[in-house]
Amino acid sequence: MRGRTPILMAALCVMSTMKVAGQVPQGTAPKAPQGKTQKLRNPLNDLLDEAQAALDKNDYAAAIPPLQKFLSEKPDVAFAHFQLGYAYTALKRSEEAQSEYEKCVVLDPKMAEAQLNLGILLLEKDPAEAVAPLRKAVELLPSQSRPRYLLGLAQQRSGDLTGAAESFEGVSRLDAKDAESLIQLGRIYLKTNRPVDAEGKFRAALGLEAKSPEALQGLAVSLDAEKKPGAVDAYRDYLALQPQNSGARTRLVHLLVEQGQYDAALAEIDKSGGGQPPTLDALRLKADIEIEQKKLEAAIATLKQAIALAPNDAQLHGGLGRTYLQTRDFVNAEKELKEALQLDRNNLNYWKDLSTTYYLADNCQATLATLDVIAKAETPGAGPWFIRALCYDKLGQVMPALDAYRKFLELDGNKNPDQVWQANQRIHVLEKTAQKKK
Repeated sequence: MRGRTPILMAALCVMSTMKVAGQVPQGTAPKAPQGKTQKLRNPLNDLLDEAQAALDKNDYAAAIPPLQKFLSEKPDVAFAHFQLGYAYTALKRSEEAQSEYEKCVVLDPKMAEAQLNLGILLLEKDPAEAVAPLRKAVELLPSQSRPRYLLGLAQQRSGDLTGAAESFEGVSRLDAKDAESLIQLGRIYLKTNRPVDAEGKFRAALGLEAKSPEALQGLAVSLDAEKKPGAVDAYRDYLALQPQNSGARTRLVHLLVEQGQYDAALAEIDKSGGGQPPTLDALRLKADIEIEQKKLEAAIATLKQAIALAPNDAQLHGGLGRTYLQTRDFVNAEKELKEALQLDRNNLNYWKDLSTTYYLADNCQATLATLDVIAKAETPGAGPWFIRALCYDKLGQVMPALDAYRKFLELDGNKNPDQVWQANQRIHVLEKTAQKKK
């Protein structure tokens, strides 16, 4: 792809063609031989020649003193300001360069190179300020695509996406083989929720440069936004060129998971390491996939790896606790869920998993205490009331059990017929028990 880095590309004019008019002071000129005319030099022109010679040799520092001396005598010569700005730019003295270009365009607003260089200089630090000089450069150089491209960048970076699109379209009209302008258009269309149009621009760019990473990535994102199955292959094509892009690989993994391609997703996670230890994000994804595949022991090992990297991550402890719960390892489930609650006390999911752990471990007192905590945060539904009823029943607390069974029946609406039958049977037995106690 042709370079588009916004560095200074000013056209160097030949300074020796620009001489300063004026006479040598009276009384200082040597006498010429009789019959001959002596040509007098203006010392200011010598300064320009000296500066030009330094610039020709890329000795930018050496060009500065003669230019400064010249401008101290002739401050209204635009071209000298331009050359001084150019030297400052080459030396990365951007503030001084900007000042010289600004003086230049005031003296000669039609000097296209000065407008262009000023715009490029402003592009990195203040894109909005760069728009005006770059627009002027476009007016002065209507047949050149580069000023228009740089104007598009300035507009894009300053938030004028409509203006940027117009500028990049203009570049394409001037140069149909400019792949970079097509890529920028594609990016604008993605930002403005036009993925179909973006796809077309990225495909056109790939027609010009088949191995363009930017175009391949843009195509993948476009297809992803359109929910087209080709997004997977597009991401793979991009990652073949840019394997270090973890964000793109993560998105590919998610797409593969959505399509149920779990083994392929795990293979992509392994690629993301590049021989290095897996990252925390990679371990999270891997654990999610292993849980989805019901590979619970593998998921436990992966979550432990992740916790070693982030020991204070409540979500990881909560996930490990729930996974232990699924394997009926209630001791470790309780330990991890309590750790998660130490880190995130108000997370109801951890409280609910802990109540289930206590219940399945036959710890009814702890189950009821945990349900009390949850009930303070949200109104319990039919399910929690049924668990309460069972716990009270096991603990021999007849009246609380009766109340809980009745509350369950009231809320369930016969949605769970097996539990409804069990509740009715226990109510019948408990009512007789209550009568006997009277």
